[in-house]
Amino acid sequence: MTMAQNLSPTTAGSGSASAPAPVPGATHNADDRLVRVGRARRLFMSAEFGSAAAAVIVFIGFSVLAPAFASPAGVGNFLDPAATLGIMAVAVALLMIGGEFDLSAGVMTGSTALVTALVTTQLNTNVWFGMIASLVFAVVIGLLNGILVHRTKLPSFIITLGTMFMLWGLNYAVTSNLTHQVTVSGLAKYTGFEAAQAVFGSSVGGFQISLVWWIVLTVVGIVLLTRTRIGNWIAAVGGNATGALAVGVPVAKVRIGLFVGTAVAAWLVGQLTVVRYASATVTTGIGAEFNFIIAAVIGGCLLTGGAGSVLGASIGALIFGMVQQGMPLAGLPSELFKFFLGAILLVAVFINLYLKKKSQAVRS
Repeated sequence: MTMAQNLSPTTAGSGSASAPAPVPGATHNADDRLVRVGRARRLFMSAEFGSAAAAVIVFIGFSVLAPAFASPAGVGNFLDPAATLGIMAVAVALLMIGGEFDLSAGVMTGSTALVTALVTTQLNTNVWFGMIASLVFAVVIGLLNGILVHRTKLPSFIITLGTMFMLWGLNYAVTSNLTHQVTVSGLAKYTGFEAAQAVFGSSVGGFQISLVWWIVLTVVGIVLLTRTRIGNWIAAVGGNATGALAVGVPVAKVRIGLFVGTAVAAWLVGQLTVVRYASATVTTGIGAEFNFIIAAVIGGCLLTGGAGSVLGASIGALIFGMVQQGMPLAGLPSELFKFFLGAILLVAVFINLYLKKKSQAVRS
C-alpha cells in the first residue's frame, strides 16, 4: 500500500476494526465488487501489462516484416539505444511519479560528457578525475533544479526549461572557446581510460555494458518504489504534496532528491557515451528529454503524478528502441519515426487515463 493510499479516508478491503457491521437485508454490491478484483484483473489493469503487451506486439510485427530483426544481431541492435534511454526512463519515471518534470535531462547527458572530456583534456589529468568533476557538476545542477522548484513553487516545467537552455548555451560557448570546435576528442590517450572503458564502454556477451547498467538500475528503481518507505513518499508527494506534508513526509527532501537522481542518471548516460566514443559533442542529448518522458508515459506514468511504474518505463524504452531500429529494417520511412512516437504517446495517455478511472471505480 502506498502512502498516497494511506492519505485517502478509506481503503477498499482494509478490514479495519472500525469498519461498519453489515446491515441485515442490505445489498452487498461493494463486497461483490471486491471479490471480483482478483489477481488476474489487477494484472490486466496494471501499467506493466499494457506496455509489455505492446512490446510483444511490436516485436512480433517487426519480426514478421523483417526476420533479421529477431536475430541475435537484430536484438542487440535495438537493445543498444533502449539501454541508455531506459536508464533515463527509470529516473524520469520516479520524478514523474513524484509529480515533477525535468526538461534539462536530455541536454544534461551531453553536458556531463563534455565536462568529463574538457576537464580531462584541458587539465591533462586522469579520466576518472574528469568523471568525478562531471558527477559533482551533475549533482549541483540537480540540487539547483530541486531547490528552485520547491522554494519558488513554480512549475518544474518552467524551471527546468530555463536550465535546459542555459546548459545548451554553455555547452556551445565553453566548448567552442576552449577547443575552437564543437567536439572534444582524443580521450583515449589519457590515463585511466582503459579502466573507465571496462566499466562504461565494454561489452558483455556481445551486448554493450549499458544493458547491464540498465537492468541493475531498473531493479533498484523497482525495489525503491515498491518495497521502501521512500517509494511511498514519492507516490504521496506526487499524489498530494500538501496531504503528504501533513502526515510527516519530508516533501522537500523527496522532491530535491528526485531531481538529483535524474541528474545522476544523466551523468551515467553521459559517461557511457563519452567513454564508448572517446569523444563528446555539444549536440548530444538535445531533444532527448521528450523521449524520456514518452518512455515513462508508455510505461504508465501519469502526467499529473502520483502513479506510475519503473518496470513499465523500462518496457517503454524497449518499445522505443524496437521502433527506432525496426522501421529501417522493415523498409518504412525513417521520417515516420516521430509520427509513431507521437501516436504511441497519445495511445498510452488514453490507456493510462482509462486504467486510472477503472482503478478508482474499483476502490470506490
